[in-house]
Amino acid sequence: MLPGRPAHSGGKMQTIKRAYKAAIAAILIVPSGAGAQTAPNFGPEEFGMSRRELVQAIERGEELIARCMQEQGFQYIAADYNTVHAGMKADKSMPGLSEEEFINKYGFGVATMYTGQAPQLTSGYSPARIGLGEQNVQIFKSLSPADQAAYNRALWGENTEASFAVALETENLSQAGGCTRKAIEQVFKPEQLRSSYYNPQNAFINNDPRMKAALRKFAAEMKRDGFDYSHPDDVEPDIRTRLAALTSNGTIPVDQMTPEQRAGLRTLQDYERRVAAKTFELQEKLLTPVEEQVQQELFARKVQ
Repeated sequence: MLPGRPAHSGGKMQTIKRAYKAAIAAILIVPSGAGAQTAPNFGPEEFGMSRRELVQAIERGEELIARCMQEQGFQYIAADYNTVHAGMKADKSMPGLSEEEFINKYGFGVATMYTGQAPQLTSGYSPARIGLGEQNVQIFKSLSPADQAAYNRALWGENTEASFAVALETENLSQAGGCTRKAIEQVFKPEQLRSSYYNPQNAFINNDPRMKAALRKFAAEMKRDGFDYSHPDDVEPDIRTRLAALTSNGTIPVDQMTPEQRAGLRTLQDYERRVAAKTFELQEKLLTPVEEQVQQELFARKVQ
């Protein structure tokens, strides 16, 4: 996405996201007489929230999900902040791998990790499963296959990838469905539910002329490598859209795919690895230095 347009952090590498948080956290502790004129009116967490606001949003959201699921005839234990946050942190993360190693091996962990199984039944990488908490995983496993399908439709609607934890981490609530959607509608502002929502943290950096120039260079270099993206935040959502089209919104298990579908999945997985690696490379080369420079000036301290 071009600067000035919505930019979800679902496509943003974690180093960039940590830089945002560190810089904004820094400004929040600057004395009132120092740099107050440039202080942004948002917190360091997702959706521009403070840590306290994020905790409250998660806990309120989980309470509402549990209530909605009960009304649908299912048991769901409201997960606490630490559980949901663990699911958020699990995005693009795997023990023993650095972020760059994860990206080179698995891309964004979207098509490359696809099984077609419900997240509760996966044994490997699954931020959605971690964010649910073990109690809810065991509740799901105790159900019959038919009830499991009904359970997840009630919880997530048609998109089982849009769990509460994943939606928060990617800062994209627009794909959430079921009881998760009903809950977030009562917790978040209407504009935050739209696919066009723009995180104020992103806007604060992207609107700097130097970042706009860096993004133009990013788009040009991506184009030279055969990738048509104007902003790194465009890339992962595009992979998710392609995967959803290939798998009927994640409803086709790999072992039930046709030969053509399996070939399409392999092609998408290869593409995901290549485009993710190139995106990471260009972010490190072009965008991170500019962000640190802007942050140094605006926040009166260098992000470590």
